[in-house]
Amino acid sequence: MDLLQIILILIAGTAGGFINTLAGGGSLITLPVLIFLGLPAAVANGTNRIALLFQNIVAVSNFKNKGYFNHRLSLMLGIPAVIGSIIGARIAISLSDQVFNRILALLMIITLVLILWNPTKRFSKVEENLFQKRKIIAVISFFFVGIYGGFIQAGVGLIIITTLTLITGLSLVKINSIKVFVVLIYMLSSLPVFIFSGNVNWLLGLILAVGNGFGAWLGSALAVNKGEKWIKAVLVIAVALMVGNLFYK
Repeated sequence: MDLLQIILILIAGTAGGFINTLAGGGSLITLPVLIFLGLPAAVANGTNRIALLFQNIVAVSNFKNKGYFNHRLSLMLGIPAVIGSIIGARIAISLSDQVFNRILALLMIITLVLILWNPTKRFSKVEENLFQKRKIIAVISFFFVGIYGGFIQAGVGLIIITTLTLITGLSLVKINSIKVFVVLIYMLSSLPVFIFSGNVNWLLGLILAVGNGFGAWLGSALAVNKGEKWIKAVLVIAVALMVGNLFYK
């Protein structure tokens, strides 16, 4: 590995961590870079999760220090996501590169349609609604969010934001603090599946983690200091990156 490759991974990691923390879709930067460097799809998927683990540790810590963290709700949603993530990760490592890439393209198109439709816009003035029935719906929804995140991860942040906005009506800052915690704990369950199956490149993963961690610190600080206006702006950027990546593929 030469210096140029290390710089490329660090830049991709920083951009990915920043976008993942504020919105989602950062893996659409990091995954293609890892594949470009010659990693098989399953190895790139597993290696990317090392960086995501560190990224979300940093983001959760920063949100907690800023006072934006709901422990009870985050854990309630995280448990079903963990169960789903194990299922999703097992599916991911069982597929060939060709099938995986085709499914990835299809899932990204579905996610892109969801983002462009922007269902959160019409509910942007809904107040917080955390009644018991809503919590049950959220718990069930996050089991399927976990399956998706365990399988591919890319774009899951946008799915979490949309899901929590529609179900709970929480502010985007609060939603982002929950999102990074949920992703963190289901990453702890899905990553071992890739590790034990030999689908992780530790050197590239740790270099990427440095970039992701720095990007997460920037993103979580910006989310708290600048509020929803900046988060929405990053959502637009994430959409643009998705479109560009899909056309490139």
